[in-house]
Amino acid sequence: MSAAIDQEPAIRVEQLAKLYRRSMPGDRLRTLKSVLVSGNLTGNLRREDSIVALEGVDFTVRRGEAFGVIGGNGSGKSTLLKLIAGMLKPTSGRIAVAGRVAALIELGAGFHPEISGRENVFINGAVLGLTRREIERRYDEIVEFSGLGDFMEEPVKNYSSGMYVRLGFAVAIHTDPEVLLVDEVLAVGDEAFSHRCVRRIEEFLAAGKTILLVSHSLDLVGGVCDRVLWLQDGRQRLIAEPRRVIDAYRQAVAEQEGREHQAAKIQRDAGIAAAEGEAAGTAAQDGATALRWGSREAEITGVQMFAADGTERYHLVSGAAVAFEIRARASRPLTDFVFGVAIATPRGVEVWGTNTDLEGYMPESFEGEGRVRLACPALRLAPGEYVVDVAVHARDGAPYDYQKQALTFTVTAPTGGVGVYFPEHRWELAGGIRCTPPEEPA
Repeated sequence: MSAAIDQEPAIRVEQLAKLYRRSMPGDRLRTLKSVLVSGNLTGNLRREDSIVALEGVDFTVRRGEAFGVIGGNGSGKSTLLKLIAGMLKPTSGRIAVAGRVAALIELGAGFHPEISGRENVFINGAVLGLTRREIERRYDEIVEFSGLGDFMEEPVKNYSSGMYVRLGFAVAIHTDPEVLLVDEVLAVGDEAFSHRCVRRIEEFLAAGKTILLVSHSLDLVGGVCDRVLWLQDGRQRLIAEPRRVIDAYRQAVAEQEGREHQAAKIQRDAGIAAAEGEAAGTAAQDGATALRWGSREAEITGVQMFAADGTERYHLVSGAAVAFEIRARASRPLTDFVFGVAIATPRGVEVWGTNTDLEGYMPESFEGEGRVRLACPALRLAPGEYVVDVAVHARDGAPYDYQKQALTFTVTAPTGGVGVYFPEHRWELAGGIRCTPPEEPA
Protein backbone atom coordinates (compact mmCIF):
# COMPACT_ATOMS: atom_id res chain seq x y z
CA MET A 1 0.00 0.00 0.00
CA SER A 2 1.40 3.39 -0.96
CA ALA A 3 1.84 6.46 1.17
CA ALA A 4 0.61 9.73 -0.30
CA ILE A 5 3.71 11.84 -0.94
CA ASP A 6 2.04 15.17 -1.64
CA GLN A 7 -0.93 16.77 0.00
CA GLU A 8 -1.90 18.75 -3.11
CA PRO A 9 -4.94 17.01 -4.62
CA ALA A 10 -4.51 15.14 -7.87
CA ILE A 11 -8.30 14.89 -8.22
CA ARG A 12 -10.89 17.15 -6.67
CA VAL A 13 -14.61 16.36 -6.99
CA GLU A 14 -17.06 18.88 -5.55
CA GLN A 15 -20.80 18.23 -5.19
CA LEU A 16 -20.85 16.25 -8.41
CA ALA A 17 -24.17 15.28 -9.99
CA LYS A 18 -25.01 13.53 -13.24
CA LEU A 19 -28.59 13.17 -14.48
CA TYR A 20 -29.77 11.38 -17.60
CA ARG A 21 -32.93 12.26 -19.44
CA ARG A 22 -35.60 9.64 -18.92
CA SER A 23 -36.77 8.16 -22.22
CA MET A 24 -40.41 8.90 -22.84
CA PRO A 25 -42.76 7.68 -25.60
CA GLY A 26 -42.02 9.62 -28.78
CA ASP A 27 -38.57 10.83 -27.69
CA ARG A 28 -36.94 9.36 -30.75
CA LEU A 29 -39.16 11.61 -32.90
CA ARG A 30 -37.92 14.82 -31.32
CA THR A 31 -36.67 17.35 -33.87
CA LEU A 32 -35.16 20.83 -33.80
CA LYS A 33 -38.63 22.19 -34.51
CA SER A 34 -40.11 20.37 -31.46
CA VAL A 35 -37.32 21.74 -29.29
CA LEU A 36 -37.98 25.27 -30.53
CA VAL A 37 -41.70 24.90 -29.94
CA SER A 38 -41.11 23.61 -26.40
CA GLY A 39 -38.70 26.44 -25.69
CA ASN A 40 -36.18 24.07 -24.09
CA LEU A 41 -33.10 25.15 -26.02
CA THR A 42 -30.63 24.48 -23.22
CA GLY A 43 -31.71 20.91 -22.66
CA ASN A 44 -31.88 21.48 -18.90
CA LEU A 45 -33.10 18.43 -17.07
CA ARG A 46 -35.84 18.55 -14.49
CA ARG A 47 -35.45 15.99 -11.71
CA GLU A 48 -38.86 14.49 -12.38
CA ASP A 49 -37.86 13.86 -16.01
CA SER A 50 -34.45 12.37 -15.24
CA ILE A 51 -32.59 9.38 -13.86
CA VAL A 52 -30.06 10.24 -11.16
CA ALA A 53 -26.76 8.48 -11.89
CA LEU A 54 -24.72 10.48 -9.35
CA GLU A 55 -25.63 13.10 -6.78
CA GLY A 56 -23.75 14.95 -4.04
CA VAL A 57 -20.43 13.15 -4.60
CA ASP A 58 -17.61 15.08 -2.94
CA PHE A 59 -14.01 13.93 -2.33
CA THR A 60 -10.35 14.61 -3.08
CA VAL A 61 -7.57 12.23 -4.06
CA ARG A 62 -4.08 13.19 -3.00
CA ARG A 63 -1.04 12.87 -5.24
CA GLY A 64 0.58 9.47 -4.84
CA GLU A 65 -2.61 7.94 -3.48
CA ALA A 66 -4.43 4.81 -4.59
CA PHE A 67 -8.14 5.57 -4.29
CA GLY A 68 -10.68 2.79 -4.72
CA VAL A 69 -14.35 2.94 -5.63
CA ILE A 70 -16.69 0.05 -4.79
CA GLY A 71 -20.43 -0.54 -4.97
CA GLY A 72 -23.04 -2.69 -6.64
CA ASN A 73 -23.98 -2.66 -10.30
CA GLY A 74 -25.70 0.60 -11.19
CA SER A 75 -24.23 2.49 -8.24
CA GLY A 76 -22.51 5.06 -10.48
CA LYS A 77 -18.89 3.82 -10.39
CA SER A 78 -18.23 3.81 -14.14
CA THR A 79 -20.14 7.07 -14.62
CA LEU A 80 -17.85 8.67 -12.03
CA LEU A 81 -14.73 7.50 -13.86
CA LYS A 82 -16.04 8.75 -17.20
CA LEU A 83 -16.76 12.15 -15.68
CA ILE A 84 -13.26 12.39 -14.22
CA ALA A 85 -11.77 11.26 -17.54
CA GLY A 86 -13.71 13.99 -19.38
CA MET A 87 -15.75 11.51 -21.41
CA LEU A 88 -18.98 12.85 -19.88
CA LYS A 89 -20.03 16.31 -18.77
CA PRO A 90 -21.44 16.69 -15.26
CA THR A 91 -24.96 18.03 -14.78
CA SER A 92 -23.70 20.06 -11.84
CA GLY A 93 -20.66 20.25 -9.59
CA ARG A 94 -16.98 20.60 -10.36
CA ILE A 95 -14.12 18.24 -11.25
CA ALA A 96 -10.45 19.24 -11.28
CA VAL A 97 -7.66 16.86 -12.30
CA ALA A 98 -3.98 17.84 -12.09
CA GLY A 99 -1.64 16.35 -14.69
CA ARG A 100 -1.84 13.96 -17.60
CA VAL A 101 -4.64 11.42 -17.32
CA ALA A 102 -4.78 7.92 -18.82
CA ALA A 103 -8.06 6.03 -18.60
CA LEU A 104 -8.73 2.33 -19.04
CA ILE A 105 -12.48 2.33 -18.70
CA GLU A 106 -14.29 0.42 -21.44
CA LEU A 107 -13.16 -2.75 -23.15
CA GLY A 108 -11.67 -1.76 -26.52
CA ALA A 109 -12.26 1.97 -26.00
CA GLY A 110 -10.00 3.98 -28.30
CA PHE A 111 -9.17 1.01 -30.55
CA HIS A 112 -10.17 0.78 -34.19
CA PRO A 113 -11.19 -2.82 -34.90
CA GLU A 114 -10.14 -2.89 -38.55
CA ILE A 115 -6.49 -1.91 -38.10
CA SER A 116 -3.63 -3.76 -36.48
CA GLY A 117 -2.59 -3.74 -32.85
CA ARG A 118 0.62 -1.91 -33.81
CA GLU A 119 -1.27 0.88 -35.56
CA ASN A 120 -3.68 1.14 -32.65
CA VAL A 121 -0.76 1.60 -30.23
CA PHE A 122 0.38 4.67 -32.18
CA ILE A 123 -3.14 6.10 -32.47
CA ASN A 124 -3.99 5.44 -28.82
CA GLY A 125 -0.67 6.81 -27.64
CA ALA A 126 -1.21 10.00 -29.64
CA VAL A 127 -4.68 10.41 -28.13
CA LEU A 128 -3.07 10.12 -24.69
CA GLY A 129 -0.64 12.92 -25.54
CA LEU A 130 2.54 11.20 -26.75
CA THR A 131 4.46 12.21 -29.85
CA ARG A 132 5.22 9.61 -32.50
CA ARG A 133 8.87 9.62 -31.46
CA GLU A 134 7.91 8.94 -27.84
CA ILE A 135 5.65 6.06 -28.92
CA GLU A 136 8.41 4.57 -31.09
CA ARG A 137 10.81 4.72 -28.15
CA ARG A 138 8.35 2.87 -25.88
CA TYR A 139 6.80 0.53 -28.44
CA ASP A 140 8.94 -2.50 -27.59
CA GLU A 141 8.21 -2.11 -23.87
CA ILE A 142 4.47 -1.87 -24.58
CA VAL A 143 4.53 -5.04 -26.69
CA GLU A 144 6.62 -6.94 -24.13
CA PHE A 145 4.33 -5.94 -21.27
CA SER A 146 1.21 -6.91 -23.21
CA GLY A 147 2.64 -10.27 -24.24
CA LEU A 148 1.05 -9.86 -27.70
CA GLY A 149 4.20 -9.89 -29.84
CA ASP A 150 2.79 -12.53 -32.20
CA PHE A 151 -0.47 -10.62 -32.71
CA MET A 152 0.57 -6.98 -33.17
CA GLU A 153 0.10 -7.10 -36.96
CA GLU A 154 -3.37 -8.65 -36.63
CA PRO A 155 -6.48 -6.43 -36.74
CA VAL A 156 -7.77 -6.00 -33.22
CA LYS A 157 -11.23 -7.20 -34.24
CA ASN A 158 -9.64 -10.67 -34.05
CA TYR A 159 -8.52 -10.11 -30.44
CA SER A 160 -10.17 -11.76 -27.47
CA SER A 161 -11.49 -9.59 -24.62
CA GLY A 162 -8.39 -10.45 -22.58
CA MET A 163 -6.11 -9.35 -25.41
CA TYR A 164 -7.98 -6.03 -25.63
CA VAL A 165 -7.30 -5.45 -21.94
CA ARG A 166 -3.64 -6.41 -22.23
CA LEU A 167 -3.01 -3.95 -25.02
CA GLY A 168 -5.09 -1.15 -23.51
CA PHE A 169 -3.42 -1.38 -20.10
CA ALA A 170 0.05 -1.68 -21.65
CA VAL A 171 -0.46 1.53 -23.66
CA ALA A 172 -2.03 3.42 -20.76
CA ILE A 173 0.68 2.54 -18.23
CA HIS A 174 3.51 3.44 -20.65
CA THR A 175 2.26 6.94 -21.47
CA ASP A 176 3.69 8.27 -18.19
CA PRO A 177 0.35 9.53 -16.87
CA GLU A 178 0.25 11.32 -13.56
CA VAL A 179 -3.28 10.03 -12.93
CA LEU A 180 -4.41 6.56 -14.02
CA LEU A 181 -8.11 5.69 -14.07
CA VAL A 182 -8.83 1.95 -14.16
CA ASP A 183 -12.27 0.33 -14.36
CA GLU A 184 -13.32 -3.29 -13.85
CA VAL A 185 -11.85 -4.27 -17.22
CA LEU A 186 -8.77 -5.66 -15.44
CA ALA A 187 -10.92 -8.56 -14.29
CA VAL A 188 -11.03 -9.79 -17.90
CA GLY A 189 -7.30 -10.49 -17.99
CA ASP A 190 -5.82 -13.86 -17.04
CA GLU A 191 -4.19 -14.57 -13.67
CA ALA A 192 -0.60 -14.01 -14.79
CA PHE A 193 -1.40 -10.71 -16.48
CA SER A 194 -3.39 -9.54 -13.46
CA HIS A 195 -0.34 -10.14 -11.25
CA ARG A 196 1.79 -8.20 -13.73
CA CYS A 197 -0.68 -5.30 -13.65
CA VAL A 198 -0.70 -5.21 -9.85
CA ARG A 199 3.11 -5.14 -9.76
CA ARG A 200 3.12 -2.28 -12.25
CA ILE A 201 0.48 -0.42 -10.25
CA GLU A 202 2.68 -0.72 -7.14
CA GLU A 203 5.64 0.69 -9.11
CA PHE A 204 3.40 3.47 -10.43
CA LEU A 205 2.36 4.41 -6.90
CA ALA A 206 5.91 4.19 -5.58
CA ALA A 207 6.82 6.86 -8.15
CA GLY A 208 4.35 9.22 -6.49
CA LYS A 209 1.62 8.95 -9.11
CA THR A 210 -2.11 8.56 -8.55
CA ILE A 211 -4.57 5.77 -9.30
CA LEU A 212 -8.34 5.75 -9.11
CA LEU A 213 -9.46 2.12 -9.25
CA VAL A 214 -13.00 0.84 -9.70
CA SER A 215 -13.42 -2.87 -9.03
CA HIS A 216 -15.78 -5.54 -7.70
CA SER A 217 -12.69 -7.39 -6.43
CA LEU A 218 -12.69 -6.33 -2.79
CA ASP A 219 -9.44 -8.19 -2.17
CA LEU A 220 -7.72 -6.18 -4.92
CA VAL A 221 -9.11 -2.90 -3.62
CA GLY A 222 -8.15 -3.75 -0.04
CA GLY A 223 -4.64 -4.75 -1.05
CA VAL A 224 -3.83 -1.78 -3.28
CA CYS A 225 -5.81 1.24 -2.12
CA ASP A 226 -5.13 3.77 0.64
CA ARG A 227 -8.75 4.92 0.88
CA VAL A 228 -12.02 3.66 -0.57
CA LEU A 229 -15.28 5.31 -1.60
CA TRP A 230 -18.47 3.27 -1.37
CA LEU A 231 -21.18 4.37 -3.81
CA GLN A 232 -24.78 3.24 -3.50
CA ASP A 233 -27.54 4.35 -5.86
CA GLY A 234 -25.37 7.22 -7.07
CA ARG A 235 -24.63 8.60 -3.61
CA GLN A 236 -21.58 8.17 -1.44
CA ARG A 237 -22.16 6.03 1.63
CA LEU A 238 -18.70 6.11 3.16
CA ILE A 239 -15.10 7.22 2.51
CA ALA A 240 -12.45 5.76 4.81
CA GLU A 241 -9.54 3.34 5.00
CA PRO A 242 -10.15 0.12 3.02
CA ARG A 243 -10.89 -2.36 5.82
CA ARG A 244 -13.56 -0.17 7.38
CA VAL A 245 -15.34 0.52 4.07
CA ILE A 246 -15.10 -3.04 2.75
CA ASP A 247 -16.41 -4.51 6.01
CA ALA A 248 -19.33 -2.07 6.01
CA TYR A 249 -20.09 -2.86 2.36
CA ARG A 250 -19.96 -6.62 2.94
CA GLN A 251 -22.26 -6.28 5.92
CA ALA A 252 -24.78 -4.27 3.88
CA VAL A 253 -24.65 -6.85 1.07
CA ALA A 254 -25.14 -9.68 3.56
CA GLU A 255 -28.10 -7.92 5.16
CA GLN A 256 -29.69 -7.41 1.73
CA GLU A 257 -29.13 -11.08 0.92
CA GLY A 258 -30.67 -11.96 4.27
CA ARG A 259 -33.81 -10.02 3.39
CA GLU A 260 -33.91 -11.75 0.01
CA HIS A 261 -33.50 -15.14 1.69
CA GLN A 262 -36.41 -14.41 4.02
CA ALA A 263 -38.59 -13.29 1.11
CA ALA A 264 -37.64 -16.40 -0.86
CA LYS A 265 -38.39 -18.58 2.16
CA ILE A 266 -41.86 -17.07 2.53
CA GLN A 267 -42.53 -17.61 -1.16
CA ARG A 268 -41.18 -21.18 -1.04
CA ASP A 269 -43.28 -22.04 2.02
CA ALA A 270 -46.35 -20.64 0.31
CA GLY A 271 -45.61 -22.73 -2.78
CA ILE A 272 -45.18 -25.89 -0.72
CA ALA A 273 -48.44 -25.27 1.11
CA ALA A 274 -50.29 -24.70 -2.17
CA ALA A 275 -48.94 -27.91 -3.65
CA GLU A 276 -49.50 -30.15 -0.65
CA GLY A 277 -53.08 -31.08 -1.59
CA GLU A 278 -51.99 -32.58 -4.89
CA ALA A 279 -48.36 -33.57 -4.69
CA ALA A 280 -47.23 -34.01 -1.08
CA GLY A 281 -45.14 -37.12 -0.60
CA THR A 282 -44.79 -37.87 -4.31
CA ALA A 283 -42.07 -37.28 -6.82
CA ALA A 284 -42.55 -34.48 -9.30
CA GLN A 285 -43.37 -35.33 -12.89
CA ASP A 286 -40.59 -36.20 -15.38
CA GLY A 287 -38.64 -38.00 -12.66
CA ALA A 288 -37.54 -34.89 -10.78
CA THR A 289 -37.13 -35.27 -7.01
CA ALA A 290 -39.70 -33.52 -4.84
CA LEU A 291 -38.50 -30.99 -2.29
CA ARG A 292 -40.72 -32.53 0.40
CA TRP A 293 -41.92 -36.04 1.12
CA GLY A 294 -42.96 -38.36 3.93
CA SER A 295 -45.98 -39.96 5.63
CA ARG A 296 -46.76 -36.84 7.69
CA GLU A 297 -47.31 -38.83 10.86
CA ALA A 298 -45.11 -36.04 12.16
CA GLU A 299 -45.08 -32.79 10.21
CA ILE A 300 -42.58 -29.92 10.15
CA THR A 301 -44.61 -26.69 10.39
CA GLY A 302 -41.76 -24.17 10.36
CA VAL A 303 -37.99 -23.75 10.07
CA GLN A 304 -36.08 -20.67 11.17
CA MET A 305 -32.50 -19.54 11.75
CA PHE A 306 -31.54 -17.32 14.69
CA ALA A 307 -28.48 -15.30 15.65
CA ALA A 308 -26.98 -15.18 19.14
CA ASP A 309 -29.11 -12.17 20.08
CA GLY A 310 -32.30 -14.10 19.29
CA THR A 311 -33.14 -12.28 16.06
CA GLU A 312 -34.08 -14.22 12.96
CA ARG A 313 -31.15 -13.94 10.56
CA TYR A 314 -30.01 -15.53 7.32
CA HIS A 315 -26.61 -13.87 6.95
CA LEU A 316 -23.73 -14.24 9.38
CA VAL A 317 -20.00 -13.77 9.75
CA SER A 318 -18.04 -17.02 9.81
CA GLY A 319 -17.63 -18.24 13.37
CA ALA A 320 -20.77 -16.57 14.67
CA ALA A 321 -23.22 -18.37 16.94
CA VAL A 322 -26.38 -19.58 15.22
CA ALA A 323 -29.36 -21.80 15.96
CA PHE A 324 -31.60 -23.77 13.60
CA GLU A 325 -35.13 -24.15 14.95
CA ILE A 326 -37.66 -26.73 13.76
CA ARG A 327 -41.32 -26.49 14.75
CA ALA A 328 -43.25 -29.72 14.32
CA ARG A 329 -46.61 -31.36 15.01
CA ALA A 330 -47.45 -35.04 15.52
CA SER A 331 -50.78 -36.21 14.16
CA ARG A 332 -50.75 -39.09 16.69
CA PRO A 333 -48.59 -39.89 19.74
CA LEU A 334 -45.14 -41.11 18.64
CA THR A 335 -42.39 -42.92 20.53
CA ASP A 336 -40.13 -43.41 17.49
CA PHE A 337 -38.80 -40.18 16.01
CA VAL A 338 -35.52 -38.51 14.99
CA PHE A 339 -34.92 -34.84 14.10
CA GLY A 340 -32.12 -33.95 11.71
CA VAL A 341 -30.45 -30.94 10.09
CA ALA A 342 -28.06 -30.98 7.11
CA ILE A 343 -26.13 -28.12 5.45
CA ALA A 344 -24.95 -28.21 1.82
CA THR A 345 -23.82 -25.87 -0.93
CA PRO A 346 -26.37 -24.92 -3.61
CA ARG A 347 -24.61 -27.39 -5.94
CA GLY A 348 -25.22 -30.25 -3.54
CA VAL A 349 -21.84 -30.60 -1.80
CA GLU A 350 -22.56 -31.92 1.70
CA VAL A 351 -21.02 -29.67 4.32
CA TRP A 352 -22.28 -30.95 7.67
CA GLY A 353 -25.24 -32.81 9.07
CA THR A 354 -26.39 -34.44 12.25
CA ASN A 355 -29.50 -35.76 13.95
CA THR A 356 -30.73 -36.58 17.42
CA ASP A 357 -30.18 -40.31 16.94
CA LEU A 358 -26.54 -39.95 15.84
CA GLU A 359 -25.88 -37.90 18.97
CA GLY A 360 -27.47 -40.40 21.34
CA TYR A 361 -30.88 -38.87 22.09
CA MET A 362 -33.37 -41.68 22.72
CA PRO A 363 -36.96 -40.76 21.79
CA GLU A 364 -39.62 -41.07 24.45
CA SER A 365 -42.75 -39.22 23.37
CA PHE A 366 -43.90 -36.70 20.78
CA GLU A 367 -47.49 -35.51 20.84
CA GLY A 368 -49.11 -32.34 19.49
CA GLU A 369 -46.95 -29.26 18.90
CA GLY A 370 -43.21 -29.24 19.61
CA ARG A 371 -40.00 -27.37 18.91
CA VAL A 372 -36.42 -28.60 18.39
CA ARG A 373 -33.42 -26.26 18.31
CA LEU A 374 -29.90 -27.14 17.09
CA ALA A 375 -27.52 -24.51 18.54
CA CYS A 376 -24.04 -23.97 17.11
CA PRO A 377 -21.83 -21.74 19.30
CA ALA A 378 -19.47 -21.07 16.36
CA LEU A 379 -20.50 -22.04 12.83
CA ARG A 380 -17.16 -21.89 11.03
CA LEU A 381 -18.13 -22.06 7.39
CA ALA A 382 -16.20 -20.40 4.58
CA PRO A 383 -17.81 -17.41 2.82
CA GLY A 384 -20.57 -18.44 0.44
CA GLU A 385 -24.17 -19.53 0.01
CA TYR A 386 -25.61 -22.56 1.84
CA VAL A 387 -28.89 -24.50 1.90
CA VAL A 388 -30.39 -26.37 4.84
CA ASP A 389 -32.38 -29.63 4.74
CA VAL A 390 -34.47 -30.63 7.75
CA ALA A 391 -36.25 -33.87 8.58
CA VAL A 392 -38.21 -35.82 11.15
CA HIS A 393 -38.23 -39.57 10.60
CA ALA A 394 -38.33 -42.93 12.32
CA ARG A 395 -35.12 -44.48 13.68
CA ASP A 396 -35.07 -46.93 10.77
CA GLY A 397 -35.06 -43.98 8.37
CA ALA A 398 -38.70 -44.08 7.28
CA PRO A 399 -39.52 -40.40 6.63
CA TYR A 400 -42.35 -38.63 8.39
CA ASP A 401 -41.49 -35.26 6.82
CA TYR A 402 -38.32 -34.48 4.86
CA GLN A 403 -37.79 -30.99 3.47
CA LYS A 404 -34.93 -30.17 1.11
CA GLN A 405 -33.74 -26.56 0.89
CA ALA A 406 -35.99 -25.55 3.76
CA LEU A 407 -33.96 -22.36 4.06
CA THR A 408 -30.82 -20.73 2.65
CA PHE A 409 -28.26 -18.46 4.25
CA THR A 410 -25.10 -16.50 3.44
CA VAL A 411 -21.75 -16.48 5.24
CA THR A 412 -19.17 -13.69 4.98
CA ALA A 413 -15.68 -13.41 6.44
CA PRO A 414 -13.05 -10.66 6.74
CA THR A 415 -10.49 -12.79 4.88
CA GLY A 416 -10.59 -15.38 2.13
CA GLY A 417 -10.04 -19.11 1.85
CA VAL A 418 -10.83 -22.17 -0.24
CA GLY A 419 -13.37 -24.88 0.56
CA VAL A 420 -16.32 -24.86 2.95
CA TYR A 421 -14.61 -25.09 6.36
CA PHE A 422 -13.21 -21.92 7.94
CA PRO A 423 -11.47 -22.91 11.22
CA GLU A 424 -10.15 -20.42 13.73
CA HIS A 425 -6.49 -19.99 12.85
CA ARG A 426 -3.43 -17.76 12.86
CA TRP A 427 -0.12 -17.56 10.99
CA GLU A 428 3.18 -17.74 12.87
CA LEU A 429 6.41 -16.65 11.17
CA ALA A 430 9.89 -17.25 12.55
CA GLY A 431 13.54 -17.06 11.59
CA GLY A 432 14.35 -14.94 8.57
CA ILE A 433 10.73 -14.68 7.39
CA ARG A 434 9.08 -11.28 7.77
CA CYS A 435 5.59 -10.15 6.64
CA THR A 436 3.50 -7.08 7.34
CA PRO A 437 0.43 -8.32 9.25
CA PRO A 438 -3.05 -7.29 8.07
CA GLU A 439 -4.70 -4.32 9.69
CA GLU A 440 -7.09 -5.09 12.53
CA PRO A 441 -10.75 -4.28 11.76
CA ALA A 442 -11.84 -0.91 13.09
